[in-house]
Amino acid sequence: MDFRQRDLDELFDELEEAEDGLLDATLDDQPQAEPLPGRADEAELAGGYRTKLALTPRPYQDDALAAWVAAGGRGVVVLPTGAGKTVLALMATARLGLRTLVLVPTIELLYQWRDAMTERLGVAKGHVGILGDGQRDLKSITISTYASAAMPNAPIAGTGLLICDEAHHLPSPSYSGIPARCGAPYRLGITATPERSDGAESALYTLLGPVAYQRTPAELSAEGHLAKFREKRIYVDLQPEEALRYAALTTEWKWFIARNRGLLARGGDFFGELIRRSGSDPAARQALRAHHQARMIALNAEAKLGEVARLLAHHRSDKVLVFSEYTTLVDTISRTLALPSITYRTAPDERKRTLQSFRGGAYSKLVAGRVLNEGVDVPDANVAIVVSGNSTAREHIQRLGRVIRPKQTEAVLYELVTRYTSEVSAARKRRKTKGQGPKSIEETM
Repeated sequence: MDFRQRDLDELFDELEEAEDGLLDATLDDQPQAEPLPGRADEAELAGGYRTKLALTPRPYQDDALAAWVAAGGRGVVVLPTGAGKTVLALMATARLGLRTLVLVPTIELLYQWRDAMTERLGVAKGHVGILGDGQRDLKSITISTYASAAMPNAPIAGTGLLICDEAHHLPSPSYSGIPARCGAPYRLGITATPERSDGAESALYTLLGPVAYQRTPAELSAEGHLAKFREKRIYVDLQPEEALRYAALTTEWKWFIARNRGLLARGGDFFGELIRRSGSDPAARQALRAHHQARMIALNAEAKLGEVARLLAHHRSDKVLVFSEYTTLVDTISRTLALPSITYRTAPDERKRTLQSFRGGAYSKLVAGRVLNEGVDVPDANVAIVVSGNSTAREHIQRLGRVIRPKQTEAVLYELVTRYTSEVSAARKRRKTKGQGPKSIEETM
């Protein structure tokens, strides 16, 4: 491969990562918790509620709180999905006892957090309010969606403690003004992966404070706090007809990029310029269409369906979650293999019934789209099959977190990857995340 072709392939990978972006240091010696610095306005910000934590924190949760306190009550804590980030936030709420605003990305999380405050922290229901989902009930502790808190008339001033669940959402231009408007002197962000595809995590640290504490899935698993887990990547081949179509579409895409790269690179935003040109340039529009269609062929390769059936037969007695990036494949797997499914189109009541059936054991297998990535309390399973995914590490960690909650049995995550396609580089990129550490992956070629 000559330099020009290699350069184009690297550019192709960068554009894959940019498209995914359009879709949505462990502390060895933790300081002991010191009293938070006093502030003159704390009396005015007092919440007036009583708390009683109905659980015993794990050692790393105590360490995380101590690190956050030592940082002056500001910063981001990075813990894997399933590691109890909510518990840490409850501990911070109890520690300060101030008027608190909790930001969440989805309506479903509004009620999960309200229940956590009353049932797990022991706060009286009369002290916990909701801002969002048509409600405007502000209390000493208010749970709000990011969107509702960002409304110009949202009465969020006078907050003592700001808690941002899934804190990577905060740097969005629509939400970044919330911290200043609420005026909270203490700020806690919790997330599994602070990194953003647009590189705006630096803005997150400006808004909330730097990373105060971080642990990886591998570290917590090794210490026995999360389940032992194994990751296995399984390669499949395109069918001959799929391979021909994929090659033709990829060639069309790369040919357009090669001929127009000078024009597209002028503003420094290669992919953004390509999107803008597609509005008036039929050739650019066709190139984007070819790129998308090639990607769909790789992600939805026919051979993956047979591999899912084989893995389900192998794990007949296990609880299995099957994930797919796109609803079309979720529907195909559900229909062909007679599995219950959940997508963004699933009605809330039906979704709740399906998850309850999976939790209770009536279902042992469930196929889902991106709707279960975050913001949904998913029942624990011990096997995950990722049929298709994007290149972001966040999605990978979220899906891994669905199977590594503490248990005696080993958890397994399978990734199905279509050989000789852009999906190979995407699978590798989602593991290259700052602070995640090396991972041992079994590969079946």
